[in-house]
Amino acid sequence: MHPTLRNILAVLAGIVLGGILNMTIINITGNIVSLPEGVNPNDIESIKQNMHLYEAKHFVFPFLAHALGSLLAGFVAAFLSVSNQIKLAIFAGGFFIIGGIMMAKMLPAPIWFEALDVIVAYFPMAFLGGKLAINFKKE
Repeated sequence: MHPTLRNILAVLAGIVLGGILNMTIINITGNIVSLPEGVNPNDIESIKQNMHLYEAKHFVFPFLAHALGSLLAGFVAAFLSVSNQIKLAIFAGGFFIIGGIMMAKMLPAPIWFEALDVIVAYFPMAFLGGKLAINFKKE
């Protein structure tokens, strides 16, 4: 397989698998941490209207979903690619930060969460995933 095609497919695989992990964590959140009374997690308007009822505990799993999704995306992209592993890992993380910024614009989350999420959950975790993949490949 041509190296460029393999690198493109590596990034796509990372984005898809990271996205699946992200959505899985988001979907199980309600089973672990109960949402405030009256919030419909499938209705963005319900979430917006009730955001003032959210506590810090309600933001743990969304943060983990974003961070672990980016970590996995970076790992897969770097692991499957043939060159530029860190660049491709960070590129995969870039797709997640775009989604995170879009969600930050849609939902009025507390500024501390938005800052933590954007600063820590995306590029640093994708970079870490890339580094882990490189180390894993060496073994």
